[in-house]
Amino acid sequence: QVQFVESGGGLVQPGGSLRLSCASSVSFYSLWTMGWYRQAPGKQRELVARITSGGSTNYTDSVKGRFTISRDNAKKMVYLHMNSLKPEDTAVYSCNFVPPTNWGQGTQVTVSS
Repeated sequence: QVQFVESGGGLVQPGGSLRLSCASSVSFYSLWTMGWYRQAPGKQRELVARITSGGSTNYTDSVKGRFTISRDNAKKMVYLHMNSLKPEDTAVYSCNFVPPTNWGQGTQVTVSS
């Protein structure tokens, strides 16, 4: 069973930055499109950023210019660099394939003064 382990979340003030990390146990990792998803309280989970095996990236409109997704295939890691954080970015962030399979625990990001 594929496992994803996310880390790096926390409490940050508006305008601050965080870097999320995700470790994977998946085989042939470099072949998969990976994504970062988030789920805010009372809302559906949404895909906020994805990166293909070739390194092409896409972002949902609300995070464009603020978030950057990257990957290290040798380490089977995917990262989400988040800048200029807003209170509306508060959510549990999870990584997964695109489309997703089984979920890990995720990491909580709270943006508040």
